[in-house]
Amino acid sequence: MAIEIWHWELPAQFTWRGKRYAVRRLLSAWKTSTPDRGEMYLRRHWFRIEATTGERITLYCERQATNTKKPKTRWWLYTIRE
Repeated sequence: MAIEIWHWELPAQFTWRGKRYAVRRLLSAWKTSTPDRGEMYLRRHWFRIEATTGERITLYCERQATNTKKPKTRWWLYTIRE
């Protein structure tokens, strides 16, 4: 997924399966954590957006890349609803 930054954390636009999506507005944002060695560790930043094409999209960014061969692969598209 190719991205361009819109907000300090959120992409302004991205391309998924050959289609470009641009952010019209941020609908909500939240974070998820999991326990790790007795401490709570922030794992993901979630964003629900409305695209300029009208879709409601949920994206998330992993704080640490899970694929060590592609350490910059941190953004994931979770859902798209029309």
